[in-house]
Parts: sequence; C-alpha cells; structure tokens
Amino acid sequence: MFDENKKMSYTATEIGMRGQALYEQQIRQRVEAENRGKFLVLDITSGEYEIAAEDLTASHQLLMRKPDAVLFGVRIGHHTAYRLGVRGEVTSR
Repeated sequence: MFDENKKMSYTATEIGMRGQALYEQQIRQRVEAENRGKFLVLDITSGEYEIAAEDLTASHQLLMRKPDAVLFGVRIGHHTAYRLGVRGEVTSR
C-alpha cells in the first residue's frame, strides 16, 4: 500500500526515463507547435507540468502547486535543453 506521507525516491535514470516517456506519449503533441524553444517542467508522479521561457520559472511555478513534485525538464522542440561551448567562428589576434 502506498503511504501518501512518504515521498518516493527515484534515481536520476528513473526520472529521465519516466519523464521522457510521459512527455513523448502524453504531452509533446499538445504543446510543441505553440511553445517551441520554451521549457516544460513535468512532475513525473502526477503528469502535471508548467511551460515558461526559462526553466527555473517553470520549475518554481510547478513547485508552488506541487511542493513534493519530482521534476523532469525538456526544451520543447529540441533534442537537448542546453548547448555547451562556443558557437561561431573564433579568430585569433
């Protein structure tokens, strides 16, 4: 029996797998066309989510409603949320 007062713990891998599956199967088609480039943060336990231009904004909005949420985030319409490194031509002096 599930004890509602006891928060379940998940590994990072479990959060990623569950979050990606929920996003792809239940959410993506509903949000992608009008929100490309924005961040979606999803509670993997309830399926509730928030969308905002900034990932921290979406996270805070969701946590205000669901303080015990287990968060997973994606950048809508992109394979990755962030890019590391410099883009463009580098010139030396």
